[in-house]
Amino acid sequence: MIKKLNHIGIAVNSIAEHIPFYRDILQLKFVGIEEIADQKVKTAIFQVGETRIELLEATAPDSPIAQFLEKRGEGLHHLAYQSDNIERELQFLKEHNIALIDEKPRDGAHHTRIAFLHPKSTGKVLTEICEEKQEP
Repeated sequence: MIKKLNHIGIAVNSIAEHIPFYRDILQLKFVGIEEIADQKVKTAIFQVGETRIELLEATAPDSPIAQFLEKRGEGLHHLAYQSDNIERELQFLKEHNIALIDEKPRDGAHHTRIAFLHPKSTGKVLTEICEEKQEP
């Protein structure tokens, strides 16, 4: 079951260039920077209420974020919704003919498991489902 909006992903050419706006001008709480090597992306996270803003910077020219930036430029990349059971959510979506980019969850930033839905099934909005990893 979807519980809340977890974060908004924004593709940027340079995290360092945009941090001052979110931290100093909007005065959002800067949570930190994390690199997800297998996705070839570096993220900067800001907390605003229960939702986070996630700036996404490519770490390689063949990364999905680099490709996005080349086609569309900087801006809104995706919306991420938090689920309490990502496997059940993906099964439900498949049963309702929603095109999935990720058939199975994979590791994401900030101790989450994630899966993306294809924009052709979501009103042209890249959508992410995420679930906080359970500690063993």
